[in-house]
Amino acid sequence: MSVEVKNTTTTAPIKITPSALEQLTALRKELGVGDDHFLRVGVRGGGCSGFEYQLGFDLPEADDKQFMVGDEKVLMKAGHSLYLIGMEIDWATGLENRGFTFNNPNASETCGCGSSFSA
Repeated sequence: MSVEVKNTTTTAPIKITPSALEQLTALRKELGVGDDHFLRVGVRGGGCSGFEYQLGFDLPEADDKQFMVGDEKVLMKAGHSLYLIGMEIDWATGLENRGFTFNNPNASETCGCGSSFSA
């Protein structure tokens, strides 16, 4: 069970692999993202399977849940955790696929691009 203190939980609902964390650090530096922006992970309606993953740097909002994964502070809306709990974000470097991948145990179906899913 998570302990909540000022909207920050001690147990992260998602995992981010070391290679993905390394890539996020490089992106943060390359894009000049300030220390006041954190990694936002979420979902939105759309994509070919019903939902699309959101991943980007953003300012915190009052209703965000916040947690740490490695050295990265992650922001997530509470309602999004229903779709994302237990998910792992990885960084793929294969010949056919390069980029962030989402391994989501809650997805009943995913599209070929891997960036949308249905639950």
